[in-house]
Amino acid sequence: MALLAPGCAPRQPGDPLTPGYNVYSPEQDVQLGREAAAEIRKQVEVVQNERLQNYISALGKKLASHPAAGEYPYEFTVINDGSINAFALPGGPVFAHSGLIEAADNEAQLAGVLAHEISHVALRHATSQASKANMIQLPAVLAGAAIGDQSVLAQLGQLGLGLGVNSLLLRYSRSAENEADALGARIMAEAGYDPVEMARFFEKLEAEGGSRAPTFLSSHPSPGNRVKNVQAELAALPAKQYNAGTAAFPQMKQIVAQLPPPRSSQQQAANANQPAPSGAPPAAFEPLQTDRYAIAYPRGWRTYGDRRSAAVTIAPQQGLVRSASGGVAIGYGVVLSYYQPQSRNLASATNELIGQLQSLDRNLRVADRQRRVRVGGSEGIVTYLSGTSPYGGDETDVVLTVARPEGLFYMVFVAPSRDFSRLEGAFQKMLDSIQFRRA
Repeated sequence: MALLAPGCAPRQPGDPLTPGYNVYSPEQDVQLGREAAAEIRKQVEVVQNERLQNYISALGKKLASHPAAGEYPYEFTVINDGSINAFALPGGPVFAHSGLIEAADNEAQLAGVLAHEISHVALRHATSQASKANMIQLPAVLAGAAIGDQSVLAQLGQLGLGLGVNSLLLRYSRSAENEADALGARIMAEAGYDPVEMARFFEKLEAEGGSRAPTFLSSHPSPGNRVKNVQAELAALPAKQYNAGTAAFPQMKQIVAQLPPPRSSQQQAANANQPAPSGAPPAAFEPLQTDRYAIAYPRGWRTYGDRRSAAVTIAPQQGLVRSASGGVAIGYGVVLSYYQPQSRNLASATNELIGQLQSLDRNLRVADRQRRVRVGGSEGIVTYLSGTSPYGGDETDVVLTVARPEGLFYMVFVAPSRDFSRLEGAFQKMLDSIQFRRA
């Protein structure tokens, strides 16, 4: 607990920036980033334009040459995706969406986003969050491809976490954002770019976002007045001349404007036409025994995770579909895991979990009153949510929560709303079958 406790005095502009609590080594950061980058490249559409890729690589490596960036093997890749976003994986892989280049007003703003992402790598924010993984157990990345048990990525998978395109570990706190802004400002200044342009770009996104905030802001929440904060950071550093910038930036914007529509949007349309599994679930059920609980599930459905896993997904093969971002979404099936709430009260802990789920999917809303149930000899709460199905139309999500010594156990039953009435019996049978191991 002492290691996790924040320092007594808040950081002041100009103070050193160092990585926080972390159980992973820098070498494991590199290994994890390489594994995750290989998986992500299978999910996204990498831009096949050598000039654009060479440009972003040269710009990124110029920034990463700052000593504060660390000696990580940085790689910079442009993804054909119109959303305004960028993200960095542990150990060096950085991905920038084509929409980010389109939205930037100048090269300094683009450099600012890259410097910000480099700072997340250098300060090891993702693996620092993974080190505290018992605090977050949500099902955003449960249904990915199986990975060898000895990999660092597999270790995260066993915790119900991962490093996909929309990974929870790449959703940073405001304090982490403030640190990345501060270090990013230093990196930009050293490279000759005006760091205030980074802050102005982020504030531009906030001002233009409204109810449809850019994707970048959902994983990079604003720590406050960014322009003021960056200016305070610069005031504590030696003065620099900001004369960097190349004539290539307008040409890169032209290349982006001529890119073909991303395949991910085509995949999203295909999913809407893809039928959900038809017919009622099989009448026969088979057991799943984990280290913490036992449950029966429809025969023929597949399980993702094993008896040691804190998080398990159970679904028919057709129940997993490609999301618009190229990742995996569950459209029909069940997710079981644990969440570590701040409150020990079942109702408060349940509402906290529901809030976390809604922060991941803004379309989710509570559709009905909660009801109390008895599950495996323990008291539980069932909450009905409504959202948008990857198959098109509405989705019904039924969330069961049970307070257990090891945390808040939860089961989320997911199905298109139009099919839910014929699936409700299977959900109830699964709920009735749950038995918890004695703590």
